[in-house]
Amino acid sequence: MRQPVSRRVALLTGAGLLAGVGSRAAGEPSREARLSVFNEDVTVPLGHPLMGGGIEPAKSVADPLWARGIVLEGAGPTIVIAAVDWCEIRNEAYDRWRAALAEAAGTAPDHVLLASVHQHDAPVADLRAERILREHQLQGSICNPEFHEQAVRRVAAAVAEARKSSRHVTQLGLGRARVDRIASNRRYLTAAGEVRYDRMSTTRDAAARAADEGTIDPWVKTLSFWDGEQPLAAINAYATHPMSAYGQGLVSSDFVGLARQRRQADDPRVQQVYFSGCSGNVTAGKYNDGAPLNRAELADRLYQGMRTAWQETRRVPLTGWQVRVAPLKLEPRAADGFTAAELSAQLTPEQKPFAQCLAAMGLSWRERLERGRQLEVPAVDFGPAQFLLLPGESYVEYQLYAQEQRPESLVVVAGYGECATGYVPIERAWREHDGNLWDWCWVAPGAEEPLKAAIRQALGQPARED
Repeated sequence: MRQPVSRRVALLTGAGLLAGVGSRAAGEPSREARLSVFNEDVTVPLGHPLMGGGIEPAKSVADPLWARGIVLEGAGPTIVIAAVDWCEIRNEAYDRWRAALAEAAGTAPDHVLLASVHQHDAPVADLRAERILREHQLQGSICNPEFHEQAVRRVAAAVAEARKSSRHVTQLGLGRARVDRIASNRRYLTAAGEVRYDRMSTTRDAAARAADEGTIDPWVKTLSFWDGEQPLAAINAYATHPMSAYGQGLVSSDFVGLARQRRQADDPRVQQVYFSGCSGNVTAGKYNDGAPLNRAELADRLYQGMRTAWQETRRVPLTGWQVRVAPLKLEPRAADGFTAAELSAQLTPEQKPFAQCLAAMGLSWRERLERGRQLEVPAVDFGPAQFLLLPGESYVEYQLYAQEQRPESLVVVAGYGECATGYVPIERAWREHDGNLWDWCWVAPGAEEPLKAAIRQALGQPARED
């Protein structure tokens, strides 16, 4: 049985996890809430590594990469919600982004909900890992620290400038719609009943494409903010890997960026922000064989879903918001090839450059944990809606679990927050030998229960009694 809201809030406040607002009559719109929007180009220079050094570096730019977001203040703690068209932001780099945006917004770093959108023809930022590579004078390279700092400062400046022209916000918009023929789980069953995990973003195998979609979240959710009858901003989230094709050095925000761009053109006055949901195990592989035309087709399908979610939006008064930040402790992976000694041994010129990069990222994560810097799961609770941010490439089952915790609400879930973890699988994936966990996963088995507990805590639900 759910505890009354006042009881749950009291418990969380006592734990030092919740920041909120004073009382207001039920359903009465806030007269203090203000919203500002920011956009900044964060396209990498030519020659910059992409996907952490795992694919060809940037050779040309098909379309720019953006950092887009909103700042909310006045009727609750000041918060920044931001999505960056990069593959991942990890460890020290993630801390730098949050600190800079928090300073620009006049808030605390844990009130900056920052996520990568996770396109692969885009950079990974891990400053400590890059220093490790340079200290060993290796060929592998993950990111350019100088460009990274320039990008962070530009976005922080955009946040500070945006706050000078904030608007009153009085209403929330709650919308969702099914998306047609994009998402499919990497996991599928063959005709013989064999479990496979090889349905990638580009899949040409006929049997894999013929198999069922598997476990997905078919809904795009749209949380919007209004000043009376004027819409100001929309946060859109859909759970799929955001790639139609990648790996040739053609920098792009891919089909999700193109869909966002079309929605922005529908009404330039309304800020459109897009987040990839929890999709470590979800791709467009069932519907994408890598043909160049597929990018536009997938973009159109997502655009149609986003537009329908907007048309189906219902509005409610914005009375304020609360922020909950749940601590999350995950253990570093210690399997063969992932111990500190084994990772350090891969930092040699004889190893391939990408193997060097993977080892450096693994060591960066381990050093972070040794310094006592654990993960956080933040959520903004608006009452009838919540925005929840999960770490890394969390599997879609965590998103579905989060929505089950608040079935009366629109729970908008973003993945790819602090990405130091790599994949965050459910336990079944380990048992079934999910091949995607061979390298881009730095957490040990056993993450499922701690992450679910953090989800419950961040969403204001009581601890489960086993």
